[in-house]
Amino acid sequence: MNKRRWIAASFVIVFLMTSIVDGSGAMASTLNDLKNEQKQNQQKKHNLKSNMETKDNAIKKTENEIERFLKQISDLNKEIEEANANINRVIDKINKTNEEVDALKESIADLENKIAERDVVLRERVRAMQVKGNDVNYIDVLLGANSFADFIDRFSTVTTLMDADRDIMRRQQEDIEQLEAEKALVEKKLKELRENKAKLEKLKEHLKARKNEKNRVIDQLEAEQERLSREKKQLEKEFHEAIEVDAQLEQKIVAEQKRIAEIARKEAERKRKAREEAAKARAKANKSVTLPQVSNGFWTRPANGTYTSSFGWRVHPIYGTKRQHRGADIAAPIGTPVVAAGDGVVSYAGSMGGFGNVIMITHSTDGGIFTTVYAHLSKISVSTGQVVDKGSYIGAIGNTGASTGPHLHFEMHIGNWTASGPSAVNPLRYVSF
Repeated sequence: MNKRRWIAASFVIVFLMTSIVDGSGAMASTLNDLKNEQKQNQQKKHNLKSNMETKDNAIKKTENEIERFLKQISDLNKEIEEANANINRVIDKINKTNEEVDALKESIADLENKIAERDVVLRERVRAMQVKGNDVNYIDVLLGANSFADFIDRFSTVTTLMDADRDIMRRQQEDIEQLEAEKALVEKKLKELRENKAKLEKLKEHLKARKNEKNRVIDQLEAEQERLSREKKQLEKEFHEAIEVDAQLEQKIVAEQKRIAEIARKEAERKRKAREEAAKARAKANKSVTLPQVSNGFWTRPANGTYTSSFGWRVHPIYGTKRQHRGADIAAPIGTPVVAAGDGVVSYAGSMGGFGNVIMITHSTDGGIFTTVYAHLSKISVSTGQVVDKGSYIGAIGNTGASTGPHLHFEMHIGNWTASGPSAVNPLRYVSF
């Protein structure tokens, strides 16, 4: 009689589970599609953020280049100002030299007049001596004396005339030499000043050319900076749109999880009526593996092994930064069975970033919703939308994702799981390890 009742109950369970699983095909597909879309959008956000950082670095580099060239232009402006000051100083010297030249021209004109006047006197003297005869001029004067006193007077007069002639000749020669020297000095000074001015003008033009070249480079850099800024603004726009899309996807995922939670609630109600028959069927189906002992109450331990890490803040073993550990860790060899911690419906089964291979189960108990998470698995033996019983085999412990060794990372959330994780609670509140 008991055997017949067990067979009948088994047929009822199989029929109900078949109906639920068939009805959940579209549900599983919808949730997976949403999860995949969310994953693709998160990757898009990551790529956009990376591209924005690249643009920021390029903009900073361009700004540094512009600052460097502006500094060079500032230095060139100082050099140009200094060159202009030097040119002005040279021009002042040239003007002063021109004034000296004008004054010197007057002096030269006086000298030339004196030379011309002396030249007339000298010519008259020469002409007089030629008329009287060069050989008898002064001797005839001396010999024509009537007395010794007359001779002394004549000798004194001749001497005075000869000295006067020599003085005229000497001053004539000195003035001519001075005239030539002053002319040469002025010409040399003017030549040096003009050459210096020409060099300064050339330097000034060279500095202006360098400044123009720097300005052209700055124009190019500013144009590049403008282009980078436009591209960055476009990336920021796309990034914000991706954030909005991500928020919408999360709302859809939460809504889908709520829908699954309602199915889980109904299934939990059914299971309470068939607990004994389901336990017998589960024991028969899993007799080939050693599963954790199922506890009384709604929750049970998800795996056998050593409890190694608790809920709370800790230094992450891989990243080396202080982060919140939102679950409990059970260390055990790869392949150690993992079971459902309570009756529910699988809301996610697959790979997810640092979780590696992960299963999420939505539970309904005492009118509330819970979500359990089983991460770093080596094997996943359930699929999204599948109804599972407390203590039923769902997968095996592994070392996938961000893991430093074989273990099960187990989380409990009040309500639905979210990436930010404010719903996470310490599993020790509900499960004995």
